[in-house]
Amino acid sequence: MAVERLGSILKHLTPGTALSNITAKNPDDIVITLAIRTPLTKAKKGGFKDTSLEYLAYATLKEVKERCNMDPALVEDIAMGNVSDGKAAYKLRAAALAAGFPNTAGAYSLNRFCSSGLKAVADIAHAISCGSIEVGIAMGAESMSVGGDALEQPFDVAVTSQSQESADCMQPMGWTSENVSRDFGITREEMDKYAAESFQRAERAQKAGLFDDEIVPIKTRVKDANGEWKDVTLTKDEGIRPGTTAESLSKIRVAFPQWGPTTTGGNASQVTDGAAAILLMKRSTAVKLGQPILGKYVGSTVAGLAPRIMGIGPSIAIPKLLNQYGLTLNDIDVVEVNEAFASMAVYCRDKLQLDWNKMNPRGGAIALGHPLGATGARQIVTGLAECRKSGKKILLTSMCIGTGMGMAGLFVNEQ
Repeated sequence: MAVERLGSILKHLTPGTALSNITAKNPDDIVITLAIRTPLTKAKKGGFKDTSLEYLAYATLKEVKERCNMDPALVEDIAMGNVSDGKAAYKLRAAALAAGFPNTAGAYSLNRFCSSGLKAVADIAHAISCGSIEVGIAMGAESMSVGGDALEQPFDVAVTSQSQESADCMQPMGWTSENVSRDFGITREEMDKYAAESFQRAERAQKAGLFDDEIVPIKTRVKDANGEWKDVTLTKDEGIRPGTTAESLSKIRVAFPQWGPTTTGGNASQVTDGAAAILLMKRSTAVKLGQPILGKYVGSTVAGLAPRIMGIGPSIAIPKLLNQYGLTLNDIDVVEVNEAFASMAVYCRDKLQLDWNKMNPRGGAIALGHPLGATGARQIVTGLAECRKSGKKILLTSMCIGTGMGMAGLFVNEQ
């Protein structure tokens, strides 16, 4: 282990290499000084089932304010990824003010589906880089107990009749999972095996207390079966199922028989409530303020593909991002790929020839859950925590995006 770690350090320090370029420390680097998340709870029946989106955002931002050890008036903008709530911008602004950030800090919501949390990080990082702001918070929050990503009605036929791919943008996500498994020959057995490993990794991580480094306790209220309100403090992810095996998953009925025979409630991401937040600034600002530097934002990119197989988006976005920085997957230490469905996770792992030991070492969305707008930020929190624990350096995050896109982000752990 010591020899392996030494080799990793030497690899990152070799002068003139692409790795040494991205790990170099410069005053204008965009750095992360705080990265936290809430517990992830089961939508409609878990700890946040009666918690509003604005309270989720408020409670998360309150933790940021209390933990950041700086004047909250220094925060100039707050971006929140959210998919299902059209009033998210109103709610975020109210939440930020309630949490103690002054009215001089802006706030806005954004929606690029499952990449929204990463897009928020990219937006704030780029705003800082170009001098628009000096300090910002990027976050994601989703109450899937209330919302979701299902269409309420079909699109205008005058639009969708012009292109099959336009019409395909209306395909439910479960349908696209079945398209991936059918088009690329991914079996139910492979999917259940992958999902079981995700559950087992998450179970081991939870039992070892690894998530304690990521999660901030959240106080909220829950209505019990008798309609009585109870005050609770949530500290643990709820979706992890101890003792899960491929055999036990094989007994779960198919979720979308009208579209195909492989996707189930056991090998797809869970419907989840939760939030995550990341504080960003330039390295020079962090040094001036005496802020701890957890990591560096290097860059991110988005790539498009056919909507009907949107799940394989990471297999397009990851090579694009690595190529931009002259890197290969051999240079990456930890890869967090959102497990929207086991079909796409298996495809991306195999297509990219990803070392499975590097991929989602603490489990992924199949075990932890997928609060749509929060996941992109949650992956960064989890990935940096894993890098800190294991002494790793380079983190890559990626996810598929509904309607046919993928996004990927690149980070350097500095702890």
